[in-house]
Amino acid sequence: MKKMIGLLLAALMLLCGCARREQAPQTEPVTLRVVTSFGSEDGNRRNFEAAVAAYEASTGNLVSDGSDVSSEEWKARVLTDFETGSEPDVLFFFTNADAEPFVRAGKVVPLDEIRAEYPNYAKNMDDAKLPVASDGKCYAVPVMGYWESLFVNKAVLERCGIALPGTDYTWEQFLADCQTIRSNGLTPIACSLIEMPHYWFEFAVLNRGGVDAHLQLPQIDENGALVNDSISEAWIAGLEDLKLLYGQDFFAENTLTAGDAETVAMFGDGEAAFLLDGSWKVGFFSENYADRLDDFAVCYVPAQAGRLQTETVGGISTGYFITRKAWDDPDKREAAVAFVSQLTSDAVIEQFVTTETTALAAPPLVASVTASATTPPASADGNSLYRSAAQMNAAVTKYVGAVQDALSGEARSSLFSNIPNIVTGRISARDAVEQAMRLN
Repeated sequence: MKKMIGLLLAALMLLCGCARREQAPQTEPVTLRVVTSFGSEDGNRRNFEAAVAAYEASTGNLVSDGSDVSSEEWKARVLTDFETGSEPDVLFFFTNADAEPFVRAGKVVPLDEIRAEYPNYAKNMDDAKLPVASDGKCYAVPVMGYWESLFVNKAVLERCGIALPGTDYTWEQFLADCQTIRSNGLTPIACSLIEMPHYWFEFAVLNRGGVDAHLQLPQIDENGALVNDSISEAWIAGLEDLKLLYGQDFFAENTLTAGDAETVAMFGDGEAAFLLDGSWKVGFFSENYADRLDDFAVCYVPAQAGRLQTETVGGISTGYFITRKAWDDPDKREAAVAFVSQLTSDAVIEQFVTTETTALAAPPLVASVTASATTPPASADGNSLYRSAAQMNAAVTKYVGAVQDALSGEARSSLFSNIPNIVTGRISARDAVEQAMRLN
């Protein structure tokens, strides 16, 4: 790992030296306030730190890093900072409806405005793949996309005599396996429903509504009542499935009180069999559970109601924004442009990407390697978990974006905060969906 980081620093410093010859050097170093979701628990935290160090070394500027792990609380803090005028200079954030408040407020700078002064900004990207806001403009430069799937602790399954889930894994088989795991005194599903319910919500809805309709939202009529149609029915049925899992004690016993870090640790430590999470967790487990990676695999989420197991959630939904505050500051404008340019360069992105898609015009080497599903990415060093993730992705037949990304922050917060109430019977799934959609 140290050798990889050293090579990355050397490559970036060479790259940055060429970039600086294109632009006039800054006379005085500046400190950029940067906020990202590459917090301490993120699998790419070490790569982010290496890239920041390379930027500081090549420019003389400093970075005040306010990164944290992505959560609804973190998103709310970011939006509050914009509302109070305390936004950072550079922000790595979601490019969907979450960003709309500060996009509409004119507090981030569109790419066309930046390129008018810095023509080479994000020119290594395929513009057709860049995220577009509701006003038709692009504001963010992405690093890599994501996928979501089922992480499996093979050691737990073996103790219970359960086969590794395959491409034909059904919901009924999953329920039977969960019962067997619980009967053996272990936890079937590691999940914090109080903090991270959205992965299970996403696939519960996908299972019930199908991939083609997944990005459609339930509607409210003129009287504020939920419209009864196939979309609202899919959401209600999916939430009822979560209630079923909870009622049968398939979630962790502390699912309504523990944070995500605690339940993820249960999975990593062999106390739970299944963890539904995203591509970033491959790096996390590689970093934090390097001595037991052979215990883990990435499999397909169990399917029902016509969905194929190989249809999954994924796409590109995050990127680097330059705020209007930094752009209008003559001391910070060039520093911010240089920071995003370096953090989204081909050299840096190749360190971040393992099995995810990118918006690069020239796909990184690791993307072509993992597509074969026979060789691990260059950064994986023979890592069996990377290989498992690559094999899973190689067989995916269709990706669809996360429908939660189409919800406003207020609507999503209402829905997810009600999931503990739904599973415990304090509110019906229908009423929770109706309440959320009234806020959308």
